[in-house]
Amino acid sequence: MFGITHFAFFVVAVFLLNVTPGPDTAYIVGRSVAQGRRAGLMSALGISAGCCVHSLACAFGLTALLAASAAAFTVIKFVGAIYLIYLGVRLIFAKPAAEPVAASGTPSRAAGAPKSLRQLFVQGFWTNVLNPKVVLFFVSFFPQFVTTGSEHNALAFLTLGAVFVVLSTVWNSFVAWIAGSVTQRFSGKPAIKKWVDRGVGSAFVGLGVKLAAASR
Repeated sequence: MFGITHFAFFVVAVFLLNVTPGPDTAYIVGRSVAQGRRAGLMSALGISAGCCVHSLACAFGLTALLAASAAAFTVIKFVGAIYLIYLGVRLIFAKPAAEPVAASGTPSRAAGAPKSLRQLFVQGFWTNVLNPKVVLFFVSFFPQFVTTGSEHNALAFLTLGAVFVVLSTVWNSFVAWIAGSVTQRFSGKPAIKKWVDRGVGSAFVGLGVKLAAASR
């Protein structure tokens, strides 16, 4: 089928990879705990959109070029690490969201209010796209399931990428839904919420440092 080989094994392998905790899972859990289910789900969708970019790059050879370039790998690695650390520091030092009553009698959104769904989607997207480990994963994992010399290599990579994105989205959405349930216990408890944000922010900083120290 489109030059794909061992498709059933690919599906099983993707499932096992998804249930194994990694940076994407940690990011989704962190956002879900910090801001709720909708935040986690939107972050999961952003990460899935990032996987779409990697799938397209893999299908048309861009991922292989990046993986072969030490300079490109280093640039992406440090940009991704700085971005994660930036998100973490903002969470650590964020002030509790206040809802002062405006003249109209409705609460006004404070500067420290939670991120919008669009912002969460964009952050999830860049967190995935700027992770060079994901680039290396796509370029090393996907070719194992494409027949050598096939006339439909691009279509095979796109098909495998679509399957990967669908399975990942389903699993990550499930993780977000479960983790988001934790936030319900913190409703009306800003002191606890503040320490949760700091914990999540510290985790993001740790992920950023780990990414910066990663080698090829």
